[in-house]
Amino acid sequence: MKALIFAAGLGERMRPLTDRTPKPLLEAGGKPLIAWHLEKLSAIGVREVVINTSWLADQFPVALGDGARWDLRIEYLYEGDTPLETGGGMLNALPALGDAPFLLVNGDIWSDYDFARLPREPRGLAHLVMVDPPGYATHGDFALDDDGQVRRDGARRLTYAGIGVYRPALLDGWRAHADADASVAGNGKPRFRLAPILRAHMDGGGIGGERHAGHWTDVGTPQRLAQLGQALRGRR
Repeated sequence: MKALIFAAGLGERMRPLTDRTPKPLLEAGGKPLIAWHLEKLSAIGVREVVINTSWLADQFPVALGDGARWDLRIEYLYEGDTPLETGGGMLNALPALGDAPFLLVNGDIWSDYDFARLPREPRGLAHLVMVDPPGYATHGDFALDDDGQVRRDGARRLTYAGIGVYRPALLDGWRAHADADASVAGNGKPRFRLAPILRAHMDGGGIGGERHAGHWTDVGTPQRLAQLGQALRGRR
């Protein structure tokens, strides 16, 4: 199985920390956020990782190299000065990922979720890891029913953790499901969000998932990064 790490965001809410450092390379617990993912991917036998980049893209190969220190092969995909959003970023990466299901993780999260729990072959088009909504975003993203199906809405709304397994076929016919914000970047590549595509396939039971009850942090602000660093020091 190959893996895709989303690392192209501008990190605007993290400024001034991200003025000189892309968010996934900010350190927590003595190592860059993205390094935690690379360690876990290697531990479950992943050997090929695609990292999409945009903001301060040249820093990633300097910091991470070719991945050999984790027994990985890293391929960097530069999206241009304007990130392609989650859907466009995934679409741009598909030629490098191949036809098989791939593991996806956001480069700006931290979690103790065990990647080995993820199915190599999701029942539908995707398998999403969900967490209880954090205090700063209590509404949640989607609902998870008792059969492990992710729905647009329901009584048990959870937050997408930025971890999952996806089939490339999820993006077949994506234009029919993209929202009004979809556009074309200056380099001619499609730029669109993934969430509307996922919602379009939920009605037919095409998106599965699970709830993770452990630790998870969306490192979206300097305060959350500091809190995560303190928590990781406590774990050691």
